[in-house]
Amino acid sequence: MAALLLKRLTLQTIKTENNCISRCLGKYILHKTIPAQLSLGASVPRLSYLIHAKAFSTVADAQDEAKKKKKSEPAFSNIGRKIHERVIHVLDEAGNDLGNMHRADVIRLMNERDLRLVKRDSGVEPPHYQLLTGAQIHKEQLRLRELEKARPKPGPTLTKELTFSSTIGQHDLDTKNKQIQQWIEKKYKVQITIKKGKNTEEPEHKMEEICNQILQTMPGIATFSSRPQPVRGGKAVMCVLRHLSKKEENAYRETQGTQKEDTLNKENRNNQESDVVHQ
Repeated sequence: MAALLLKRLTLQTIKTENNCISRCLGKYILHKTIPAQLSLGASVPRLSYLIHAKAFSTVADAQDEAKKKKKSEPAFSNIGRKIHERVIHVLDEAGNDLGNMHRADVIRLMNERDLRLVKRDSGVEPPHYQLLTGAQIHKEQLRLRELEKARPKPGPTLTKELTFSSTIGQHDLDTKNKQIQQWIEKKYKVQITIKKGKNTEEPEHKMEEICNQILQTMPGIATFSSRPQPVRGGKAVMCVLRHLSKKEENAYRETQGTQKEDTLNKENRNNQESDVVHQ
């Protein structure tokens, strides 16, 4: 009897412990599951943000592609009937101003007169367009193409080098001056190196004076890109000449004009004074 009672108590104890363990585990699992679900829910806005950012990036890429396509289009060409603006300012094929027109009216006029539409000025509101024939468009494209070919293309500035002794004779120096001027007129830079002569009694500044003399033979054409400076331990002087820029050429002409006016005014004053003395 006692053994049976002991067995029942043991079974009841085990059952109670199992229920306690189940409750504890259930609370633990519930405690871990809810934050996980909240975390998953919190990640949803982030995902939508990424999707939105991707969509925005796609729109930006499309805009960049449209800009590139617009740049690649010819500067003067028939745009067809794809008029993006509702109202545009129109000129006819003779250059007459037709005023502001609705795009539907412009398309109707194009069909009636067999004309094409080209953009003239998109920087105004409404933008300016012109109706032209196919022959007129072709002629204008050829003209623009010729202008583009005639436009000088910037390239690297080449440098010519010239070396001679400070004891050079005048005839040889004149020959070199002509060669230097030809290079300068072709927009070359000319690097001139003048070596000191073997004559020890030669003035130290003679090499620099020769550089200045060479420049003086080309007034209004050349100037120093690099002024004379000693090289090779003082055994030579080097300078670089270049062609005058447009601004420098204009300044030189203005200076020459002012000097001529001053000279003429001085001569006129001298003549007037001479006439007074003779009277």
